[in-house]
Order: sequence, then structure tokens, then C-alpha cells
Amino acid sequence: MFIETEDTPNPATLKFLPGREIMANGATADFISPDSVAGRSRLAELLFDLDGVARVFFGNDFVAVTRSDAMQWDDLRPQVLSVLADYLATEQPVVESDAQVVEDLIAPGDEEIVQQIKELLDTRVRPAVAGDGGDIVFRGYRDGVVRLTMQGACSGCPSSRATLKHGVENMLRHYVPEVVSVEQVEA
Repeated sequence: MFIETEDTPNPATLKFLPGREIMANGATADFISPDSVAGRSRLAELLFDLDGVARVFFGNDFVAVTRSDAMQWDDLRPQVLSVLADYLATEQPVVESDAQVVEDLIAPGDEEIVQQIKELLDTRVRPAVAGDGGDIVFRGYRDGVVRLTMQGACSGCPSSRATLKHGVENMLRHYVPEVVSVEQVEA
């Protein structure tokens, strides 16, 4: 199996493209540490077994792996490629069960605003963020403030704050006048 790699804006994260679907129907899975796997993904467990893997993210057609500061990609990349090729050749599911993202309760009267926000995120933001090896997840909206979580390569990326404030916030404020600001929420 041939797996391509791409750099991401986050220098600690590489995007691995195996040329096949990883997660179906726009789903993603973000494992922020070995403890977050808890039997949900054998592939994530195998990747975390490699010395230097700090985070694993599964997108539609890619796997983004974040390395620890102590490890260099020259040493880690071949190991990740080997684990991915071996596991994906087995045709086993990548994720056994995935935790649902918990959203804040929607205040009465905000349903239409939240629908507009989610549609903009799904059609304009998520595809671009996925191209960089990550995802952006809606967590809530209240009193003009949109709460979002950055995942994968975007979490901890030096440019993620600018992406949220100057990109996402400006776009949402333009299309949804009720939006006042965007804040990042950790998973």
C-alpha cells in the first residue's frame, strides 16, 4: 500500500493519505492522548505505542499524527507509515466506537442561528481545515458567542488562533449578524 504524506501548517503534525476512506460520512475522531483511546480504536492504540506520537486524528481520507517535541519526523515517519500500511491492509475498522461531541443546550429562539452557523462551518470551514489535517467542531452558541473546538493538526497549531479569530469569526459575523465572537473550547 502506498501512503502519501503532506506537511500541515502545524510543524509537529504530518498528514498521512492512504488513498482510501478512513472515516465515513464526514465523521472524525480525535485522540488527544493514549488515555483518550479507551478501546475505541486499535489503530490509534498502535500509533500511540510508537515512541514520540502525541496525538492521532482520523479524517475522511487521512490520518494526522502529531509528534512530541522530543521526536523528529525523519525517525518517526517510517514507523507511522509501517503501522498504517499493516493495519489498513487488514481491512479492520479504524474506529470501533466514537464518543459523541457534547454541544451546549440551544437557547429557545436560537435554533435558526445555530443551523446557519453549522451550515457555514460544514460547507465553508471544515473542508479547508480538513485540507490542513484537522477539523473544527461546533460546541455551542449563546449570547452571540460561538464555541468551537479545533482538532487534529489544527489543535495546537501556531496559526489556529488567527484562523479562528480572523477567518472563521469574520466569516460568521458577515453571514450571521447575531454572531459577536468566536471562542476556542478545548476538547
